[in-house]
Amino acid sequence: MRNIRLSALCLALPFVLAACTLPRPPGKVEAPAPAQWTTPLPHGGSLPAMADWWRQLDDPLLVELVEAAQAASPSVASAGARIAEARASRVAAGAALAPNLSANVSATRSNSPTSGFGGGLGGTGSATGTSSSLTEIPPITTLQAGLQSSWEIDLFGGLRATRDASQARLGSADARWHEARVSVAAETADAYFGERACRRQLAVAEADTRSRAETARLTDLSARAGFTAPADAALARAGASDASARLTQQRAQCALLRQSLIALTGLDPGGLQTRLDGASVDRALPAVQAIGSVPAEVLAQRPDVYASELGVAAASAEAGSALAQRFPRLTLQGSIGRLQFRTSGLRDTVDTWSIGPVALSVPIFDGGTLAANVDAARARYDEAVAAYRGNVRQAVREVEEALINLQSTDARAGDADTAVQNYQASFDATQARYQTGLASLFELEDSRRTLFAAQTSRVSLQRERAQAWVALYRSTGGGWTRPGTERATATSSIAPASVAP
Repeated sequence: MRNIRLSALCLALPFVLAACTLPRPPGKVEAPAPAQWTTPLPHGGSLPAMADWWRQLDDPLLVELVEAAQAASPSVASAGARIAEARASRVAAGAALAPNLSANVSATRSNSPTSGFGGGLGGTGSATGTSSSLTEIPPITTLQAGLQSSWEIDLFGGLRATRDASQARLGSADARWHEARVSVAAETADAYFGERACRRQLAVAEADTRSRAETARLTDLSARAGFTAPADAALARAGASDASARLTQQRAQCALLRQSLIALTGLDPGGLQTRLDGASVDRALPAVQAIGSVPAEVLAQRPDVYASELGVAAASAEAGSALAQRFPRLTLQGSIGRLQFRTSGLRDTVDTWSIGPVALSVPIFDGGTLAANVDAARARYDEAVAAYRGNVRQAVREVEEALINLQSTDARAGDADTAVQNYQASFDATQARYQTGLASLFELEDSRRTLFAAQTSRVSLQRERAQAWVALYRSTGGGWTRPGTERATATSSIAPASVAP
């Protein structure tokens, strides 16, 4: 009866002591998010469904490029691998809270000699003539099988804190994977819009080169006939050469942009070149969807902000785990087994079991190692808090900048179109006057340069607007939705196939 009571006490003691939990730093902290945007919002402000926002262009080639880039991206693949690593760490941390069980099976066969009569093994007898003899014991076969278990009772919450930290790291890794997908989609769309803008500028450069070449040809014929001064012919030839050089440079820029798309997507270069040549360069961007009128709503859609938030929670749990290492640790062991002996046709079996020992380990002196670990964990927590708050400020800044750039480009678009139309009319009039001898070649070239600059500025403005359009969607999360919210999107439900939960 005494043994039963002692065993019951040993079993109950860990559960009583496990109720102790040490305090941790706050797992959630406030971030300096403004109450409202300083830049006026388009469409009044309501949260849209932005998943796969690049499909709004109704451009199958862009959709194909984004999907190919996401599939080929090393950053997305690395983020997927980090999810698998974080999931394995979470499983290991959770398993540390449960008892572990191991089994062993062994077999032994032995023959142990013992001394017989007289003085010992192999010795001579006494003077009376007696001699020693050796008596052999029959071989003994020993079979043993058993189960051993050990359990570290989580007295002060250190193991639970490690498990919570691993869970937060897993959520952070998942958010980072979505962030990588959004970043790749934005980078691909931006490169695609850049290639389209480059081809629009290439068309402008080709038209300018043809016009200057024709002017140089006609001026040269006039100079040979004696109707035009040689200096004017030289000026015309210089203008044509300058335009030809700009055209060569523009073609090189477009080729570089295409190479970047090939590298991003991993598609066949020949096939992609053909597809790009057949794509329209004048497709207009759609209207910007409404975004959240309150910054907190938009920040809740940012996977990087959510990952930083979970980083604070993980650092908090890790600080609690480091603190728990400074307190006593309690372990409980137990085993059951069966032992069997066999010899000379005889067989004997013994069943064994044990509970204990219950071991309490108390740190007394370690040279300050555990205290230093606590200080380091707290410093990492402070770093995570600072990073989270900085990430929030950066997110607000990116949204504000995208809004400002988008509104600025929209406001300048009409003026740029008007400028091109009027400079074109002025150039056409100057060219007509030049052909009738009422305007000089210098006036014609000056009018041409002005028109070319206006056309280049309009293409640059269109490129800038496309960049701002992509930046706005990227800065508002690209369609990702925080886990646990009611509004689910296709983007937030996707998980890497190799590490699907």
